Parts: sequence; C-alpha cells; structure tokens
Amino acid sequence: MASRTKSVPEPRLIFEKTRKGRIGCNLPEADTPEVDLASAVGRQRTAVEWPEVSELELLRHFTNLSHLNYGIETGFYPLGSCTMKYNPKINERTAGLSGFAMLHPLQPESTVPGALEVIAGVHDFLKEITGFDEISMQPVAGAHGELTCLMLVKAYHESRGQGDSRRVVLVPDSAHGTNPASAARCGYEVRTIPTDAQGDCDLEALERALDDSVAAFMVTNPSTLGLFERSIAKICEMVHAAGGQVFCDGANMNAMVGTTRPGDHGFDCMHLNLHKTFSTPHGGGGPGCGAIGVKSHLEPFLPAPVLKRDEDGAPKFDRARPLSVGRVSSFHGQFLMAVRALTYLLAYGRERLPHISRFAVLNANYVMARLRGHLPPAHDRPCMHECVLTAQEYKKLGVRALDISKRLIDHGFHPPTNYFPLIVPEALMIEPTETECKETLDAFCDALIAICEEAKVNPEALRAAPESQIVGRLDEAAAVKNLDVKWTRMRTGVPV
Repeated sequence: MASRTKSVPEPRLIFEKTRKGRIGCNLPEADTPEVDLASAVGRQRTAVEWPEVSELELLRHFTNLSHLNYGIETGFYPLGSCTMKYNPKINERTAGLSGFAMLHPLQPESTVPGALEVIAGVHDFLKEITGFDEISMQPVAGAHGELTCLMLVKAYHESRGQGDSRRVVLVPDSAHGTNPASAARCGYEVRTIPTDAQGDCDLEALERALDDSVAAFMVTNPSTLGLFERSIAKICEMVHAAGGQVFCDGANMNAMVGTTRPGDHGFDCMHLNLHKTFSTPHGGGGPGCGAIGVKSHLEPFLPAPVLKRDEDGAPKFDRARPLSVGRVSSFHGQFLMAVRALTYLLAYGRERLPHISRFAVLNANYVMARLRGHLPPAHDRPCMHECVLTAQEYKKLGVRALDISKRLIDHGFHPPTNYFPLIVPEALMIEPTETECKETLDAFCDALIAICEEAKVNPEALRAAPESQIVGRLDEAAAVKNLDVKWTRMRTGVPV
C-alpha cells in the first residue's frame, strides 16, 4: 500500500507498548459487581485485550500522535473550493458558553428567547449580505442546502401545474460534483452545459438546451475555475424566459461577502456553506450548516417551521406552512454554528465585511501572479478567491500534478486541490483565503517554484515523494478498493 520512509521512525501502536501489570491510573475499589467485558461487548471467541501502560507512556503516546496531525493552527491549507481559513477562537468560546451549549431542543420557545434571537440575527445578516428575501438554516451541510433548494424549486413548479413537465436540471461542466448529485437525488434528469474558451458558461449551448422541460439551472459563482461568471445576469434572464429557476451554488461566497450580492444578480435561491464562509473551516466530520436563501416566490415552500420576526421584532416560529416541503433536519439545524457565525459577523460589522472578499481575491491573484511563469493559469484573466493552475507541461517529463503536490508535503505544506475542475488538465486549485499573510504565501509559492525546477532535473524525486512522512507514497486507488483499517496483533510473525 505504501513505501516506508527510512528517515522517519514508525510510531508504535499503544498495544505494542503494553507491558503486563503496568497501570496508568489508580481507581477506587469497585462497589459494583464485576462484569465479563468479553460478553458485554459481544466478543465471545476472543478475549478483550486492553493496553497496559503507565500514565506517562499514555500521555506521551497521544501527544506524539497529535504532532502528526496537520491543522489550520499548524500550517497553511491551500485547498481550492474549500475556504480553509482560520477560525477565530472567540467563536469557539462563544459557542461554548453554557447558556448556548446546554440548551435542549425540546425546551419551550418561551425559555429560549436568546437562542431564537441568535438565529434571527444571523438571518438578518445573511439577507442583507446575499440579497435574498428569506433564509433557512435547517440544512446541515452544503450539499444538503443544494438538495433543499431543488426541493423548493420542485414544489414551486408543482404548485403551478408544471411538476411533471419540468424534469431537467442543467449543470455546467465546471460545477461541483454535488450539483448533479443533488439534482439526481431530487429525481431530475441532469444535462451538462459546457464552458467556453474564456472560462464562462457557453451561452449558445445554454440557449439550445433551454426549453419547457427545464426546471432549473445550477450555477457556481464564482465558478470552480475561480472566475466570476461575467454574463450571470443574462444567464438568469435566459433561464427565467424559459420558465426555469436559477440556483446559485454558494460554496465560493467568500469571494463576494460584502462586495456583491447573488440575490441582485437574478438568482432565485442559493445555498451557503455557513460553516466555512462565516466562521468554521469544514472537514473532519464536524458540524456544518448549509443555509439557504430564497426569493419571495419560493418562501412558501421553505422547510417548516420558519423563524420570522413579529410586528414587535421578536423572533417566533411560524408552523402554519401548508406548502412547506417539511423538515429537512431535526429541530432547527446546527444551532451552535449560528452562534459561531453571529460572533464572526458581529466582529466584522457592516463596515469591515468587504475586507473578507477583497483580501481573499487579492491573495489569490498574488499567488497566481507569482506562479504563472511555472504553473500557468487555466484561463489568463484575473481570478476571484482561488486560482486554477495547470501542470500539464510537466507531463512530458513524467511528472503530474499529483507528484508536485506530494513533493509539497516535503516542504511542509498541505497540497492544494488536485484534478479539479475536471475540465482543466493536471489542475492545481489554490485558495489562500483572506486570513493568510504575504510571508506565508511567499513561502508557499517559493516551495512550488522550487519543486517545478526540481521536476526539470530530477523528476524521479517527485514521483517518489513524500520522503519526510511516516508513510511514503500511498496507492490511493488500491486503498479505496481494499480498505483495511483493522490492526492485528503479531506474535512470532504470525497474525492472531
């Protein structure tokens, strides 16, 4: 599966450090009957084995393991289309306040006015930032928000007697993979619209595809090419003229926060990766929020209950929703994500929100400018929050984008996104976000430039990278097909 690296010792598992009789903690004398653990956990054939180590050995073991992790607090994450920016610690402290963290979702509304005000406050911010009329934070992930928006579109067409006839969703070939997946999951037929030579949606192809069978067009803006769709207003007009709805994939909203509003471009609905754009970089299976914004004609179909402000401005749940698509998650979504987002938004305020997008765009264009002589951009025009570069010229040397990324690990950096979007050969997608300083970006660019130069004289080194980690080059394809994460104790060389 992977070649071993000689320069880095392999860490031993805690079971390999065990010594019979060693105790890591002193427990009080048991005052309950003893239990046969093997029977309790359903393992009748083999005995349950527990590591026997001292407290100090245990502490060192897990501390050293933690040093093998890569996180935003230890290094730069250039993953394109992921917005892996720093999450200010005050957001975590706020979300950890007992008044928020200890709430129960079944408490009566009258006992949680502060929590309702938090959700309503985020709604107020997002409506102003996105230009949409209503917000829902029930969806718990970005793709979940996509699916929910399509459910609203479907309900809208059904309410107009067109549910059976409008069965097609158009998706650009540069879209996130979740877009066609969400459309298919919602029961739609998916058709692809190509990208033109300038990196924009091919308007002629779109015009040919539009007819009375189209329910919606899903557009990522800025696109996964890192480019702002220059004809977005015309695209929305074209789709609306054909009776369809236009969905904005808001995964790249970090490029537009405080600068321009998707609701003003002509979109009918959008999803937001609230958990990355407005506070907490995603990953690791943690809580997410795929908030959605809709124009007023889709509002009746929002997931129920809908949080609205009454005449006095107090937030109340509206449960009388006869046209609602119903709940899409338990209770009201990931509440603590709303706490984090509100903290983040209040810290920036109206005046400083544009700094998010402006510095994100500046950093991405700086990286593209520094690297263009070695890794040319897929489209030679200013980018938005991320730049998409191509390593195609190195293929004649036997070096691929993957090899460059693997070598980057030896320079101490996490690799960027590889081979996406699929329409760019040997793609490297880099999103520096607004939270990285010039010195970090320079060090990252210097490393990539050095790797590109190394590829010309010693391509074998890149193909063997990484050399500095506890494992060498993994066979990703074999690992996916033959997943084996079970550890088997070895005794005298024989698995038992």
